[in-house]
Amino acid sequence: MTRRALRPSLSRFTGTLAAGLLATAAALAVPAPGRAQDAFQLFQVSSVTVEGNARIPADTIQVFAGLIPGQPVTQAEINAALQRLFDTGLFEDARIEPRGGRILITVVENPTINQVAIEGNDRLDDEALLQVVQLGPRDPYSRTAAEADARAIIEAYARSGRITAEVTPKLIRLPDNRVNLVYEVFEGRVTEIQRISFIGNEAYSDRRLRRVVQSGQAGLFSFLFTNDVYDPDRLELDRQLLRDFYLNRGYIDFRVDSAAAELSRERNAFFLTFSVTEGQQFRYGRSTVTTFAPGLDPAAFEALIDLQPGDVYSQERVDRVIERMAFLAGQNGFAFVEIVPRLTRNEENGTVDIAFELVEGPRVFVERIDIQGNTETLDRVIRRQFRVVEGDPFNARELREAEQRIQALRFFDRVSTRVREGSAPDRAVISVEVEEAPTGSLSFGAAFSSSEGVTGTIGLSERNFLGRGQRASIELAAGEESNTFAFSFTEPALFDQDLSGSISAFYREFDRDESSINTTSIGVIPALGFPLSEDGRLSVRLFVTQEEIDVDPTGVSPILQREAGTELSIGAGFTYTLDKRNSPVDPSAGFLLRFSQDFAGLGGDAQYSKSEALARAYTSILDEEVILTAELEAGALVSFNDSTRITDRFVLGGDSFRGFSRGGLGPRDRCTACGSGGEDIDDALGGNLYAVARFEATFPIGLPENLGIYGGVFADVGSLWDLYDVAGASGTVDDSARLRSSAGVSLFWDTVIGPLRFNYAKPIDSVAGDEFEEFRITVDTRF
Repeated sequence: MTRRALRPSLSRFTGTLAAGLLATAAALAVPAPGRAQDAFQLFQVSSVTVEGNARIPADTIQVFAGLIPGQPVTQAEINAALQRLFDTGLFEDARIEPRGGRILITVVENPTINQVAIEGNDRLDDEALLQVVQLGPRDPYSRTAAEADARAIIEAYARSGRITAEVTPKLIRLPDNRVNLVYEVFEGRVTEIQRISFIGNEAYSDRRLRRVVQSGQAGLFSFLFTNDVYDPDRLELDRQLLRDFYLNRGYIDFRVDSAAAELSRERNAFFLTFSVTEGQQFRYGRSTVTTFAPGLDPAAFEALIDLQPGDVYSQERVDRVIERMAFLAGQNGFAFVEIVPRLTRNEENGTVDIAFELVEGPRVFVERIDIQGNTETLDRVIRRQFRVVEGDPFNARELREAEQRIQALRFFDRVSTRVREGSAPDRAVISVEVEEAPTGSLSFGAAFSSSEGVTGTIGLSERNFLGRGQRASIELAAGEESNTFAFSFTEPALFDQDLSGSISAFYREFDRDESSINTTSIGVIPALGFPLSEDGRLSVRLFVTQEEIDVDPTGVSPILQREAGTELSIGAGFTYTLDKRNSPVDPSAGFLLRFSQDFAGLGGDAQYSKSEALARAYTSILDEEVILTAELEAGALVSFNDSTRITDRFVLGGDSFRGFSRGGLGPRDRCTACGSGGEDIDDALGGNLYAVARFEATFPIGLPENLGIYGGVFADVGSLWDLYDVAGASGTVDDSARLRSSAGVSLFWDTVIGPLRFNYAKPIDSVAGDEFEEFRITVDTRF
């Protein structure tokens, strides 16, 4: 075919193609029936019919859809009605069809859940996981809700350190449109915190700050720790702990710029990094009081300020001053006074002046305190942590302190408080949300001492007994030289007041090798404790004890033979404690004072007074890396009938005087071949008076922190002396105050299963006849 012959054909093809394209464009430009124009088409609804429902009434389905007979509807409104049916979560499928003047709704109901089960879980039990899911038996199954529950289970595993956990919801079909819902769990491996780092810290080392935060690094005993597992809530707590740490050490401008958790590429470890800005350390300057509430005398409030110029600034001490001022204002009838500390920095000399401003705040009352999440703990245990009740003036500072007190109970994993407006603008509703934590423990363990040998222990304790906030414990111990049964019960808030009540009972068998005797003790001690000041507490007690001394008639000091037999002691005593330490767990500054006295003679055989006093002070150097401790302890036993027994007298040695064995110093009855059978006699007798000074320094020794190993040096100096009657002794008894001293080094191994300590001590000053113990190992394990 020639080129000329092709031209007509090409022209006809081009014309046909153009016509087709125009027709297609026209078709696309005109809406097809049932499309956009149908969205506005009106259907007259004469009736609504429901089909396919078995459990849900037709009237209810019609209400869900919102289609009313007698009213016209558009296709868009029908689509919205269909969406409303799916939003109820009750239907697996649904259709709405207009049929003339009738609307037909066809539904397939979601099955009813017969049972919810969890499979594949080992680290978290069913009870813990079922608490985080929302779907339960007799609920309608919803795929969306099941997937949300699966995510909640995954989040629970993530909080336990298993971020690779997977959960798949599965259905097992049953008759009558019922299903069993099963969550299949793949737990994955624990993802631990490999390293905790700090950026911007200059005053304190990373090592010191790691002791501040609650999160911990994985280490040798990671399988026993829980704080080395990444938890977002714990990370927020770590930020607050760091702020508190620095604010109580004078760094008032301190802030945590960021706290980031980075997951390793292999997804098997976290790296926590805290970026901080320390700022300058400040000390107290001038403190003044200004009142904007007529009738309040500034001088009365200035007398409550105990912030000495030159002392390092501490936010905790400032808060205590504010508490005292708020209490005094309330006593003077000003319940709504707000105490605002205004800080003026003097950067040149590093001081901060504090102006306490007393301002009358808005008159807002507490309408209600709502508590949620406490499935085990009674409401009143939480409620009594508030110093306010319904109807009292609202105090934001008191709310924060109440939240801290609730957290300090250690009954809950999480505590949060919120305030919202009540029934009126001057009414406040306080909401408290908690998440219960395990509070009971069963412990098995062992204690070892190079002088006392091995002792096995079994303990059962509950610090929130029956959800009442009470503490109960039972302990059994059996060893080479002692057997013990002990029980204790404590009510920390007797009559819902700041009054603790306790009762303890014990039975103890003890083989005193150093004195060649065996003793059996049994006793009951009820006690009451209450505060006398912000840091001082007094405990008063009664005691009924019976001590039996069993003595072999041969080879034992005649003094101890005279004391053999049973003695009943009935009496009363007290202990006063003043605790000014900056931390009860890891103190680095402050002091502790304790004084106790027991008086026997209310009945029974014993008649004496027994007094003991302890003063311990802490300080630190080298950015709190080295903790220095100085301690002075003394005791006096005074008999009302010029007679005491070894079970009442004091004994030193072992841990109480390092370098000497238990009973290795003080009065002794010693002689050679003077027993009734020609035996040697060498018995420790104890003493009525003692005084010991102990000095210690603890410090890191360069090993990885997660090993929990650190070192120390120590020195002890003191004496044990005085006996009432040494007549008839087999040898010469020296009961004078002869000074002893020792010095040594320590190696500490702090683990979750208990503190282990190695002591090597060398006596410096001693007396002939003293018994030494240069190397001593003590461990008290819990596993």
